[in-house]
Amino acid sequence: MNILVVNCGSSSIKYQFIEAESRTTMAKGLVDRIGMSGAVLTNTRYDSDTIKLTGDILDHGMAIEYVLAVLLSKNHGVIKDKSEIHAVGHRVVHGAEDFAGSVLITEQVLQSLRDNIELAPLHNPHNIRGIVACRQHLPTIPQVGVFDTAFHQSMEPRAFLYGIPYIFYQKYKIRRYGFHGTSHFFVSSRMAEVLDTPIESLRIVTCHLGNGCSMAAVKHGQSMDTSMGFTPLEGLLMGTRSGDLDPQLILYIMGKEGLTLSEATTLLNKHSGLIGISGESSDMREIENAMEKGNPKARIAFDIFCYRVRKYIGGYAAAMGGVDAVVFTGGIGENSVRVREAVSTGLEFMGIDFDPALNAEGPKERIITRPDSRVTVGVIPTNEELVIALDTMNIVNGGLPPTMKNMVKNRALEAL
Repeated sequence: MNILVVNCGSSSIKYQFIEAESRTTMAKGLVDRIGMSGAVLTNTRYDSDTIKLTGDILDHGMAIEYVLAVLLSKNHGVIKDKSEIHAVGHRVVHGAEDFAGSVLITEQVLQSLRDNIELAPLHNPHNIRGIVACRQHLPTIPQVGVFDTAFHQSMEPRAFLYGIPYIFYQKYKIRRYGFHGTSHFFVSSRMAEVLDTPIESLRIVTCHLGNGCSMAAVKHGQSMDTSMGFTPLEGLLMGTRSGDLDPQLILYIMGKEGLTLSEATTLLNKHSGLIGISGESSDMREIENAMEKGNPKARIAFDIFCYRVRKYIGGYAAAMGGVDAVVFTGGIGENSVRVREAVSTGLEFMGIDFDPALNAEGPKERIITRPDSRVTVGVIPTNEELVIALDTMNIVNGGLPPTMKNMVKNRALEAL
């Protein structure tokens, strides 16, 4: 089955065209600067044939039209007719408590996404635009929504409720939702395959480290806890996000600096994290380069970043009653030798026997602990698009999506 996987942002669309049964990516690309001058579509075919198109791409509907035109192109395409697109899978950031797995998109589902916009105002509106655009150009082709939050719906109330009056959860659904769920699901499942061990018997800490960072405690195939919370701001230090902090702190700064709510939100989400501390960059590669040149604030930013990852690993090991494996993924997790070494060094007490030589081998799937290590540490490149394609195929075929296997709707909440 041929699946068009779509990930819509405010001014961009990332896409892949995947033959799901063989797990083959036939084409992938990016439409950038939608609604701006000099919009660009870059498409790369399975045989490395690459084409760039520039033009006035005014909205997401026109962007999808461009994508379809490239896929159908005689010289650069991979299909001859739209009917060869069997389904569309959409990355949707927030499903709230409405969705514990991937779903066929219906009018009712679309309305639920609209109802949840206030929980993800920077993301869900653009995801919805992508769905509407695909409906416009592929009206008879089924579409499936795959949610960043769904994998974490297996968390229990003790992990997802905050220490604030319960009425706010009842009125406004304020709770920990977690994000990057598709990535955490993929790399934990893949680690079980690498270890040749049923995931139902494993306790895995997954570290998705990129510009946005999150970690998850995956016990027996289910998300038990995760570092991002009500929004993607909570948890680890990130490229531009503060991560964990004292809630009173921002009220103090607002008072001192006379910041509005909007300005405070921008401060925490856009001007904090690595760039806020280092004053250098939000990019870990540039942070590491600045460290080499003796920039002390870059060193501090790096140390805080790694310290928090290490602290969460320890915390999640305690929460799960032990740990069998740790996985690094994401742009930083897959590529930064230094970050992986700084995080893993000092965890010998947990049974991690880190191997610096294996760690330095490059950005590929591999184990970076010695064979006799009681806890296995691995690098696994994430593949969220493949998860979306497989879920989409299974939903369209009437089966159970992979993210729903062994996932039962949490009933503990009903007793509250």
